[in-house]
Amino acid sequence: MATQTVSNLMADLKDGKFVFTGELEPEKTTTLEHALEAARKLKGYVVACNVTDNPQSFAYISSLAASYLIQQKVEMEVIYQITCRDRNRIALFSDLLGAGALGIKNVLALTGDHPTLGDTPQAKPVFDLDSVQLLYLIRKMVDEGKDLNDNPIESPPQFFVGAGANPNADPIEPELIKCAKKVQAGAQFFQTQVVFDLDIAKNFLKETSRYNVPVLIGIFPLRSYGVAEYFDKNVPGVKVPEELLEALKKAKKTPDKKERKQKYNEINLNYFANFIKELKKTTSAAGCHVMSVGYESIIPSLAEMVK
Repeated sequence: MATQTVSNLMADLKDGKFVFTGELEPEKTTTLEHALEAARKLKGYVVACNVTDNPQSFAYISSLAASYLIQQKVEMEVIYQITCRDRNRIALFSDLLGAGALGIKNVLALTGDHPTLGDTPQAKPVFDLDSVQLLYLIRKMVDEGKDLNDNPIESPPQFFVGAGANPNADPIEPELIKCAKKVQAGAQFFQTQVVFDLDIAKNFLKETSRYNVPVLIGIFPLRSYGVAEYFDKNVPGVKVPEELLEALKKAKKTPDKKERKQKYNEINLNYFANFIKELKKTTSAAGCHVMSVGYESIIPSLAEMVK
C-alpha cells in the first residue's frame, strides 16, 4: 500500500484536522464560468472540491477536463469523480492515466446512477466494473504500477482514493458490508451522501470506526424552501427534518427578497453550525463534505462559525 502524502486533503486528514470539502457541478458548457466562480468563493474555506461526473446521469462536461481547468485556473485542489456507468475498464484506466498526467491527486470512485434517471435515458449503461472493482483498479495502478491484467505502467499515477457511502441506508447492515469491501479494495477516505439526522450520522460513524478510514459526513444547506421541499419528496432515503422544513416555509412568506434570503441564511447557519459542532465534539468524523451547489456563499460563514 502506498503511504506517501500525495495531496493537501490527504495531509490534512493525516494530521487529524477537521476538514471541509466542497462540490462543483459543471453542466452543459465549455466555459466553466460558473464552476470557476464557485471555486473562487470556496478557496481558503475548503481543502478540496469534488467535480461531479455526469451526476444523476445528466450529460455534462467531462469531469476530467473540468477538474484540470478548475485546478489550473483557480489553483483549487480537486477531487476527480469517476463513475463506472459510462466507461468500460479500458476507458476507466485510460482516464485515470490522463488524470495522473494532468496533476490530479484525489479521486472518488463511484458506480454511478443508472442512465434512465437522467436527460439521456436512451443511453446504454456500461457498469463493466462496480465501485469496489474500480477502487481495486486504482490502487493496483498506484501501489503496483500495473493494470488489472498485470501489464506494467510507465510512471504510474499517485492518487488519494476515496469512496462513497450512504448512512441513511435502511437496513444499514448491507451498506456496512459494502464499506468493508471498499476498504479492503483500497479506499482511503469516505464521503457520505447527505445526512440531516445527527443520530444517523453518529451511528454510522460508530459502525465504521473499526475500519480506521476518515469519514466526511455529507451535508446539504438548503437555499430555499422550494429546494428543501423537492429534496424531501424526491431524494430516496433522505428526509429533511420537519422543524427545518417549517422554518424555511415560514421564511418563504417574507415579501422582501433580500430579507427572505437573509432569513434562509440564518436558518441554515444555525442548523448546520450546531450539527457540525456536535459532530466535532462527540464523534470521530474527519470533516464534512458540503454539497452547496448554487449556494456556495454560505460556506465561508459556516466554516467560521464552527472553527
